[in-house]
Amino acid sequence: MSKDNVIPLGGTTSIDLPANQVIEQTLDKLESVVIIGYDKDGDEYFASSISDGADVMWLLERSKKKLMEIVEQGWEHET
Repeated sequence: MSKDNVIPLGGTTSIDLPANQVIEQTLDKLESVVIIGYDKDGDEYFASSISDGADVMWLLERSKKKLMEIVEQGWEHET
């Protein structure tokens, strides 16, 4: 199947996605970005377009809050 025929739907998923696929879906959509993950050797990787460390931490904490809310909503639907 050709990648040209695949339409990303967005939302959440329970499977891992290729890093390149996730990054490609954000091109030309973001004003700023923080990237955290693992490189091909399994080492931690970090890069940011935001120079102020406090702003990076604020974004990470807000993102952590949103992730926890998504998890909590999932638990509510299971019960």
